[in-house]
Amino acid sequence: MAILERNDTGAVARLTLNAPEKLNALSDAMLAALQEEFDRLREQSHIRAVIIAGAGKAFCAGHDLKEMTQGRQAEDGGKAYFADLFARCAQVMLSIRALPQPVIAQPHGIATAAGCQLVATCDMAVAAEGTRFGVNGVNIGLFCSTPMVALSRNIPRKQAFEMLTTGAFIDTDRARDLGLINRAVPAEQLEGAANELAETVAAKLGVAVKIGKEAFYNQIEMPLERAYDYTGQVMVENMMHRDTAEGISAFIEKRPPEWQQD
Repeated sequence: MAILERNDTGAVARLTLNAPEKLNALSDAMLAALQEEFDRLREQSHIRAVIIAGAGKAFCAGHDLKEMTQGRQAEDGGKAYFADLFARCAQVMLSIRALPQPVIAQPHGIATAAGCQLVATCDMAVAAEGTRFGVNGVNIGLFCSTPMVALSRNIPRKQAFEMLTTGAFIDTDRARDLGLINRAVPAEQLEGAANELAETVAAKLGVAVKIGKEAFYNQIEMPLERAYDYTGQVMVENMMHRDTAEGISAFIEKRPPEWQQD
């Protein structure tokens, strides 16, 4: 049984964290499997949207604390292992941002610590009603500093800081209001809702979405004037693509576009 399952339907790839007995913890094996799959997806232009889901009763409970405890057995008390672990986890999160395809989280049950970080890192999220989100490491004496990076870039800073320092959980209504997730649906509708969003995105011109995703994250960290200058150049690049020309012509001529989608 694979620790990470992949199933493709048309232009949508579904990745399922498949370690339900560990609440799909981001173990060494899980991080390696995710990184391998992201490296593969980055080169697969026929895939135009990605969904990340979890098997069993939870989406992801964060890092594997038992593995981390075992890491302490090294002569240095685990310092080198922990540094490597958090670097590998950060690379997985950065790989999601670097993917040309939009990535949709499909959380249910709980998404805690690095599991909440995974939700915050994805480009969009559709959650099951009743899902609980938390960066609760502080409750066991470990401040969620790396999950904080993604969380604080998703929700207002005072709310993020409250979650980080109290270890309190938020529900789907609060997560939606804060911007951590796009929407919440009944559990029985979760997979269908995530698929619908992914298929909507996948139906667009892939090169335009690829250009747009990269530009979205680049411009959001720029000063206003520089952002306009940069995105103007991006739109020029987009306009020069043959499928964009076809899409505009099709709109003017009131017909469906005939995109080559390479």
